[in-house]
Amino acid sequence: VSAKPATVAARPAAKADKPAAAPEASTIRVSVEKVDQLINLVGELVITQAMLAQNSRGLDPVVYQQLVTGLTDLDRNTRDLQEAVMSIRMIPMSTVFSRFPRMLRDLANKLGKKVELVTQGEATELDKGLVEKITDPLTHLVRNSCDHGVEMPADRLARGKPEVGTITLAASHQGGSIVIEVRDDGRGLSREKLLKKAREKGIDAPDSLTDNEVWNLIFAPGFSTAEEVTDVSGRGVGMDVVKKNITSLGGTVEIDSAEGYGMRVAVRLPLTLAIMDGMSVGVGEEVYILPLSSVVESFQVSTEMIKTVGGSGRVVEVREEYMPVIELEKVFQVPRFDWEHNSGIMVVVEAESGRVALLVDELLGQQQVVVKNLESNYRKVNDVSGATIMGDGRVALILDVGSLVRRSRH
Repeated sequence: VSAKPATVAARPAAKADKPAAAPEASTIRVSVEKVDQLINLVGELVITQAMLAQNSRGLDPVVYQQLVTGLTDLDRNTRDLQEAVMSIRMIPMSTVFSRFPRMLRDLANKLGKKVELVTQGEATELDKGLVEKITDPLTHLVRNSCDHGVEMPADRLARGKPEVGTITLAASHQGGSIVIEVRDDGRGLSREKLLKKAREKGIDAPDSLTDNEVWNLIFAPGFSTAEEVTDVSGRGVGMDVVKKNITSLGGTVEIDSAEGYGMRVAVRLPLTLAIMDGMSVGVGEEVYILPLSSVVESFQVSTEMIKTVGGSGRVVEVREEYMPVIELEKVFQVPRFDWEHNSGIMVVVEAESGRVALLVDELLGQQQVVVKNLESNYRKVNDVSGATIMGDGRVALILDVGSLVRRSRH
């Protein structure tokens, strides 16, 4: 196995007439605790700035107009400060990618395969805390590609492929997320094999499942397509754990495959877990936050547009497609406004290759929110990923979109 090295041409040093002065130190070592303290302070600043903006709206219009410019500057400066502080915790993905060439070489030799590792986007940066937690899931995905994906050299030649298989690790920024892809040019996933294995495990897997739904079967607990148990794979501990770990980081996993041509696993993660852009929605007197990256669209809806199916399930038609509806007042048991005589609002959110429409009373706007961990202060709450303090001092829950999508499937 070989990692493609980057070629760097060294510029010849100019002849110096006199000794050069010793360069000044351009870096200092700072403990992670101090950086985290700085991030927490910036988070408090974001909350204070939101409170100022909220409270100033009740002022005399003339006074408010005088404050608007200053508040706008404060908002911009707060965002710039937040980005600068966050960048201190960012480290390049090369620190993760550099671990794989040797591991893959040893594994390929053990399996009798020939594999080349190609890396792309090594300079892409991710929060240090996420880098440490993403290493194990990525290691499993790379080992999986080598063991399950890439065929033996003789099999590859028989299929008209190069003898050496290719596994590609790629990282890139997309919006407020980082996408890490593990691709191989191996055998890909077999739809029939996955369906057969799922049925043997007692999983409901009708032939009508879409390809994406079939690929996602490999995330079922204890699911493995390995013909025999080895120390590499087939132990039943695998993709379900990978998905659980990535989901716990606020991320998603997507699979794309073409049988005989290869497979792609895309892991999407937030750049940081501390501050995010969110959309505030109102349900009765309560306010909830949806991660802006998960929001697809919103539209007004009347009671006639919502249909009941199967006794209790509800759906709404969106461009000739029926989508499951989740009523947040029932999930969190909060009273709503008199919606029978008013139109509600549907917010379509997406996660884990699925969409669901959330029924709310009103859209309150977009804003930056400081994510506070509920579990460390309270306990795990279903369908909630955290909480934040609003500009008026109230606490708002940040919804776990992935959990809501899974709820709609049951």
